[in-house]
Amino acid sequence: MQKMVLLFIFFSVLVSCKNNNSNHPEETRILQKESLEIKYAKGFEINSFEGYKTITLKNPWPGTSKTFKYALVKKNTSLPNRESYDAVVEVPLKRIVVTSTTHIPSLEMLGKTEALVGFPGLDYISSEKTRQRISEGKIKELGKNEDINTEILIDLAPDAVIGFAIDGNNSTFATIEKTGIPVLYNSDWTETSPLGKAEWIKFFGVLFDKEKVADSIFQSIESEYFLAKKIASKAKSTPTVISGAMYKDVWYMPQGDSWGAKFIIDANGNYLWKDEQGTGSLSLSLESVLEKGNEAEVWIGPGQFTTLDEMKNANNAYAQFAAFKSGNVYSYSLKKGKTGGIIYFELAPNRPDLVLKDLIKILHPELFSNHELYFFDKLQ
Repeated sequence: MQKMVLLFIFFSVLVSCKNNNSNHPEETRILQKESLEIKYAKGFEINSFEGYKTITLKNPWPGTSKTFKYALVKKNTSLPNRESYDAVVEVPLKRIVVTSTTHIPSLEMLGKTEALVGFPGLDYISSEKTRQRISEGKIKELGKNEDINTEILIDLAPDAVIGFAIDGNNSTFATIEKTGIPVLYNSDWTETSPLGKAEWIKFFGVLFDKEKVADSIFQSIESEYFLAKKIASKAKSTPTVISGAMYKDVWYMPQGDSWGAKFIIDANGNYLWKDEQGTGSLSLSLESVLEKGNEAEVWIGPGQFTTLDEMKNANNAYAQFAAFKSGNVYSYSLKKGKTGGIIYFELAPNRPDLVLKDLIKILHPELFSNHELYFFDKLQ
């Protein structure tokens, strides 16, 4: 997933209605259906039937109404209308390939790190536990996400490949499916709420037959998040905040309904662009940001910069901002894994409670005096 952090433009694809089959077996067995609760995530749902479960993926990538339906069956279980599913896998999975670093924490929290046998772009992985398995040769390099080495993949014989796509044109996944290896899309990255992203641990929970464990883990994260938010609401001030940085001639900043903006708001910060509707990224001119955000008290996430001097050398205009002058600039780019992967990109979507506590510590240090910043650092 780290490879797609800077992608802001997505392409529309033709609507597929493959899964609107009115003869689907679930419709005739509705009384045996139990829906597992998904409270915040918008992109998937899990249903339980007699002898099998299903995952319905509702938002595989932005701008499409296409859905995917996957059947998860126990060994020696008969599945009605098998051909109507986009993929059928036997659970619990024993061998898996994932394609985004955001998938790694879910495997670890579920105690299923040993199931991971391959990944495209091993250097992006930061987790010490998973890096140890890489060093032991237990996880194989699969090349690039857009061009997975299918020969190595076939030799690994995974029970499933968990993929993601920014549109519907991933020919590599089509090739993998032709080999008989099931491909299941995971669109955790399309979620716009902090808890919505974290709830995708339930997606992995059902694949490993550990739904109760996944639900318990999520409930703990949810509880910690709301407790931190409640503490932040008691702050006596609401500091003004700007975010982002220049890329070439454009300043990219989170839109008001985005994941990043919601963190600042829940930490009781006054994000100056909070009223800009949308869940993606704003494209602004330097002049407009200076006009509106020049006096902002805190600067969160200034791109990939790691020092104030580096920022100033890249663009002297950064030094005009009050947050820069006071040294209140905080970045997630300093904490990295052994091979350079940024820990925030890997773990933050899975642990929004830690992100929120960091931001409260930054904005209201008196409220979280004992909390040590987990993802962020103050630029020197």
